[in-house]
Amino acid sequence: MIAPIKNQPAEILPLYKLKITLRGSKPAIWRRVQVPGNINLNRLHDVFQVVMGWTDSHLHQFVDAPIVYSVPSGDDCSRVERLDERRFCLADLARHEKASFVYEYDFGDGWTHEIVVEKILPADPKMKDAVCLNGKNACPPEDCGGIWGYYKLLETVKNPQHEDYQEMLEWLGDQFDPSHFDLPKINAALRGLEI
Repeated sequence: MIAPIKNQPAEILPLYKLKITLRGSKPAIWRRVQVPGNINLNRLHDVFQVVMGWTDSHLHQFVDAPIVYSVPSGDDCSRVERLDERRFCLADLARHEKASFVYEYDFGDGWTHEIVVEKILPADPKMKDAVCLNGKNACPPEDCGGIWGYYKLLETVKNPQHEDYQEMLEWLGDQFDPSHFDLPKINAALRGLEI
């Protein structure tokens, strides 16, 4: 059993530069963030929701095989070691540079994100917020059927002759640009997060 790093101040733990890539996306949908190493996993989930563009409408979990970190529920499978993510921080999973783990969101659509620790930086007591450093491409809309459903949706809205063209345009709402990435907007939302 892994023992969590408990309530250590930000000065003790370094900063982490993480790259988050949505598995199966081509061209890649990714974000690069910098967060304190002592951020709890439930708060890291909040950061990932903001930077990727998800709406926190579904369940999630972190996987550092064979261990799964999530908010416990009565439906948990007993064959998997499942730990309460609220008791663990990023430094518990990401012990060194190039370490990787998985963040899964919306088990129905199956959004799987590969997380890689690109760099571990010296601690900075002034660093209180998560920061998105850069990224590429828009997040798929919620409930579009996973990565394959997303690409089918994009094909449909590119073809005005497609039988579902009008319905999919209405479902998307405003013009959806799959290459759009708004760094200032993401960082403004991150400043509102309590980490």
